[in-house]
Amino acid sequence: MARPVTLFTGQWADLKLEDLCKMAGTAADGSGFGYDGLELACWGDHFEVDKALADDTYCAKKRELLERHGLKLFSISNHLVGQAVLDNIDGRHQAILPEYVWGDGDPAGVNERASEEMKNTARAAQKLDVKVVNGFTGSSIWPLLYDFPPTPRDMIDGGFDLLAERWNPILDVFQECGVRFALEVHPTEIAFDIYSAERSLEALGHREEFGFNFDPSHLIWQGIDPVEFIRAFPDRIYHVHMKDAKVTLNGKTGILTSHLPFGDARRGWDFRSVGRGGVNFEDIIRALNDIGYDGPLSVEWEDSGMQREQGAKEAAAYCKNIDFQPSGRAFDSAFGD
Repeated sequence: MARPVTLFTGQWADLKLEDLCKMAGTAADGSGFGYDGLELACWGDHFEVDKALADDTYCAKKRELLERHGLKLFSISNHLVGQAVLDNIDGRHQAILPEYVWGDGDPAGVNERASEEMKNTARAAQKLDVKVVNGFTGSSIWPLLYDFPPTPRDMIDGGFDLLAERWNPILDVFQECGVRFALEVHPTEIAFDIYSAERSLEALGHREEFGFNFDPSHLIWQGIDPVEFIRAFPDRIYHVHMKDAKVTLNGKTGILTSHLPFGDARRGWDFRSVGRGGVNFEDIIRALNDIGYDGPLSVEWEDSGMQREQGAKEAAAYCKNIDFQPSGRAFDSAFGD
């Protein structure tokens, strides 16, 4: 059986979930994007953690809505609140957080309320009967990346100590609820490449509740082979995002992107619709087969240069076409005794 192909709703949260459901699946007349399911973002009206815990009918109604449109549900995602658990809070966070998490904006209070909201996300996921929550952790040490002025090692150590201090209590609730947290390895997170991911696992004692949402688009522009990430963490790939990126260094553009926004042609790299960038998805599928990953392939559609309805429909077809099951036998076994 082929892996289900789902659509992450985070980039579609300007739409009501019911309207997106009508677009995302395959209607009787053959219209629609052609997805098998959705990965619900915990913002907009797509999935609201506070309402899920306050109303015992909320989760059932969400599932009924998806089922009515022939859509399955395997995971939810709470990237925005997770970001505020470890970050050094500033005015930017107000725009991405629910009002009840932002509160008065006091940084310590925001960190604490974000931590409680992530615990509640695990509880809400349990009520919704999903086993994976994708998201971010934030990072108190990301601003120290370039290492100048020279950074004492104990400052970096402190960032990973803070990961353990703040996320272990959250992961305790995930454990109680039978839900796993899948960090999307990503710049501005405590884990943004292979070695920082290894250190994050070490800081958390390799507990099973913590793994990764594999997204190749965040690795390729750093010069990291996404396949090597899969092979480094074969038992920690809890979810997969299908997203592409393209490096366009031409002697003027820079890999650090010159403070230019996504979509600006002067950037040294940018996200692309799946299959239109530099990611080798053929090799990724083979690596996922090797580790036995049978979960969803979830399209996170981000391409500032392409109309999103066209891109989302094309991406669904691309993912279904590129996916395949392993053989289960050697091609030359017919020649044996």
